This record gives sequence, structure tokens and C-alpha cells, in this order.
Amino acid sequence: MLELNKIHCGDSLQLLKQIDDKSIHCCVTSPPYFGLRNYGVDGQIGLENSLQKYITNLVNVFAEVHRVLRDDGTFWLNIGDSYNSNQAGKNSGGFQGKRKLEDRYGEKERLPGTGKSKTTELKSKELMGVPWRLAFALQNFGWYLRRDIIWAKGVSFNDKFSGSCMPESTKDRPTTSHEYLFLLTKSPKYFYDYVGVQEDGVWPAGTKAAKGSGDREGNRRGDDYAIYSGKRNLRSVWTIQTKPYKKAHFATFPEKLVEPCIKAGTKENGIVLDPFAGSGTTCAVAKKLNRNYLGLELNPDYVKLAEERIGEILL
Repeated sequence: MLELNKIHCGDSLQLLKQIDDKSIHCCVTSPPYFGLRNYGVDGQIGLENSLQKYITNLVNVFAEVHRVLRDDGTFWLNIGDSYNSNQAGKNSGGFQGKRKLEDRYGEKERLPGTGKSKTTELKSKELMGVPWRLAFALQNFGWYLRRDIIWAKGVSFNDKFSGSCMPESTKDRPTTSHEYLFLLTKSPKYFYDYVGVQEDGVWPAGTKAAKGSGDREGNRRGDDYAIYSGKRNLRSVWTIQTKPYKKAHFATFPEKLVEPCIKAGTKENGIVLDPFAGSGTTCAVAKKLNRNYLGLELNPDYVKLAEERIGEILL
């Protein structure tokens, strides 16, 4: 078993094999997105020469996560989408410069220039649907897909919250301002602390809720009225501002996105896993919430950054 409360450096697929079966309570992770960024290390996921190879690589990693996760554990997966581009040289973000890289299976590939991911599987300028392709592939493997959550980084037509997102120069479609967070499990019954992630409701506690029966709030059947507790169940659209870690020069997901996942998926002293630890957001939040953590990261520079970040947390 790998040492707890540590970021381990190496290939996640190989490191996962050193973790005991059914020993992890919760996994929260955000793997590299397909064709959007080169993190400068050989063997990284996200630089595959086809979308299907990318999906296959992630399914293989998450097959090991399935093995190490407890039967009542939860798996929270943050993933964003990509557009296909068969034209190199456009200044639209993504890979920088032409180069030959080697994917984890040793096959040579030529990446596009300064443009978004190139694949012959889809037409140019087409939205790839990466999150759902991956989600369905994980379903086919055996995961239960329990909930899709929209991380709304920026929204339109809302006077109270506009948010912020990465600017885009496109003029023929809306700007991308959301990502997906999938809740997956190994079985239909699992640990989920819904009380721990309840929100304050609109109406004050003690008021009469909609017509209900017994203690079930919001049920419109029956003759009795339930007394409203002032709390409501967590919704499936989360408006959370992007807030990258200031010392990281690459994309990070915010701590507020990770907090409800860990609170719902674990009790105190539970074990939280992140097989793509990056700057250590998941592990840092786990420590703050008095959980044990286990981080895996391929890039040694990021391991150092994550360890420094976690070391600054005082409990």
C-alpha cells in the first residue's frame, strides 16, 4: 500500500497497482483534457493521436480506481470538452509548436501547431463531446453513472451571477463557460452524506413547506404539511468562480468544486484519492477537512509544488 498523506511521483496507472483493493473511500480528480495542453512530461495523457486512444487510456486508469475504491465509495470526475481542428497555426490555444511525442503505448504521433486538438474521427470545428463519450465508456466498463453536474464558471441572463471564463475569439457560437463533474459509483448503494452538503434554502426554517406527507419535504401528496427545515438538497448546477492556485502556471480546479465532493463522499479520517494530482487541490482540501489523502502525479515539478502547498496548511 502506498504511504498515505503524500503525493507520489510516477505514472498513475502503475502507482495505482500498488494500492490495496477496496481501500479508498472517495476519488476526486480532473485528468488532463484531450488536446488542450502539453504539460511537458513524457507519457502524459491528453496528447494521444486519437480521441478513442485518449478515452481508452482514461478507462484503463479508472479501472484501477474501480479496484481500489471501496464498494460504498464514490468517484467524482471533472472533465471539459474540446473542439476539433484540422488546421494548424491558428492562435486558438492548445499545443504550442510542432513536435513529435510518444504516447504511453510507444506510438509516434505528430501534433498540430498552435491549434486545438486534431483528430480524423470528427469534422473540423466540431465539438467532440469528450465528457459524455468518456462517461458512457465508463458505464460500459461497469461504473454506475449517478449524476452529471454542471460546473457553471460563467452564466448569461443572470443579474446576480455572471462569473468568469476563458475568453474566446470565436464569433459563430457561444463562449464555453461550463465543465462537467460526474458522480460515479461501483454499486447502486453507496455512502453519500447528503446532510453534510445541504444548502440554506430560500425560505426560513420553521415555515410550512409545500403539501406533503410525513417527514418528506416537498411531497405534494397527503393532507399534512411538512415543517421546512431551512435546508435543501444539493442541486446539479454549481456556480463556482474559477480560482487557480497562484503558484501554478497551468489550469487548476477550485477548492470550492472539490469540497462538496469530499464532504458527501467521506467521513473524517476517510481516504481521498487523486490519480492526477496536479497542483494538489484535492489533497489540500482533504487535509483541511481532516481526511487522509493519496495523490499521484507524473510531473515531478508539480509534485514539489503540491507538497509545498499542502505543507503550508495549518490545522
